[in-house]
Amino acid sequence: MINITRLWTGAAQPADHLRYGQGHGRRDESTAACMPASSRARKPIVVWNITRTCNLRCVHCYADSHAELYDGELSWEQCCGVIDDLADYGASALLLSGGEPLLHPQLPKILERATGRGLKVTISTNGTRITPALAALFKKLEVAYVGISLDGIGDIHDEFRGVKGSFEAAIRGFRLCEEVGQKTGLRLTLTRNNVQCMEQILDFIEEQGIQRVCFYHLVPTGRGVDVASLTPEEARAAMDMLIARAEAWHASGSGRELLTVTQPADGIYLLLRQLREGSPLAAQTLSLLQWNGGGANSSGRGISNIDTQGDVHPDQFWQGVTLGNVKDNAFSQIWEARAGEASTQLDELRGSADPLVRQKSIEGRCGRCKFFSLCGGGFRTRAAFTNGHWYGSDLGCYLSDEEIDLDISTL
Repeated sequence: MINITRLWTGAAQPADHLRYGQGHGRRDESTAACMPASSRARKPIVVWNITRTCNLRCVHCYADSHAELYDGELSWEQCCGVIDDLADYGASALLLSGGEPLLHPQLPKILERATGRGLKVTISTNGTRITPALAALFKKLEVAYVGISLDGIGDIHDEFRGVKGSFEAAIRGFRLCEEVGQKTGLRLTLTRNNVQCMEQILDFIEEQGIQRVCFYHLVPTGRGVDVASLTPEEARAAMDMLIARAEAWHASGSGRELLTVTQPADGIYLLLRQLREGSPLAAQTLSLLQWNGGGANSSGRGISNIDTQGDVHPDQFWQGVTLGNVKDNAFSQIWEARAGEASTQLDELRGSADPLVRQKSIEGRCGRCKFFSLCGGGFRTRAAFTNGHWYGSDLGCYLSDEEIDLDISTL
């Protein structure tokens, strides 16, 4: 995850301690929000797909969810075991997803137990099922953040989500959360289906006073294999647009947080712009990206996934790699490679702590990129899908051949 606001403007942002090893956060080791000693030492953010059932039919759904019930999902007792283990383990955060997590019949009880155990809980939802009562419950239980998915304005969003009226329902859900003071923001997946209305989306965010927005780069899995990713030219133009908005929002004093997800190359692109333009923040950006490590410290290390059947994966998109199952062994045991099938696969994916050693196992452009220590070889999950193995290059990288060969000490 690249915090454009933090890197481009220098303004402190929530979770700086987890992303960059400084800023917001506490060093109290008894809390899940403690300051990690290094990016490799971070406990993972756990994305937990609590149900596959969904009321929408999104064209990019990695879980291939439908409006039906699915067998094999965790029982209430098993859910309690997962929550208690994650709390004892000190997971950085718990992100409830789906399907549509608001359709899980035990959601209120899951939230109450998780927040009661001190977990930082966020919810990823399509927003259409948020009611006044649910919004009030989120606030009462101190849910850290509710991310509502938006993929365009009006009919474009409805077409993307497969159900007429889903745009208005999502915006209604956002406003219900805002009315009770629940921290809420928008999540968007950038594709060729919606990139043409990015300016309109950013205007809408500004007009509505939305204070946090995350732009995801498409990961082609599930139904997303049939969705067109951005071209390199479109990705660069999108980044320029996001940087311009982050700068304008910062100058206006709005405090709005703008992030991109699943493409560490965004940080390199931003750094190269700062260097070319003589930004006084370039040295700081370089230091923060070095601490973060990009893709080398995300899937299989800083990010994890428990799917609806209890299977544990390197991240929520990479469900073809199974490390174990929480019905058989605790997540913490699986993640620490002490149980299940995890040991060999995790050792291989996590690789050496030395970026130069790790890079030698990567093929193609990522294998020769001068910025590997900052980017970590992009998003390894996308590399696995597009190459058939995890050590290929991330074909979603939009940096030019000239840029990946640059010696930044000459800039």
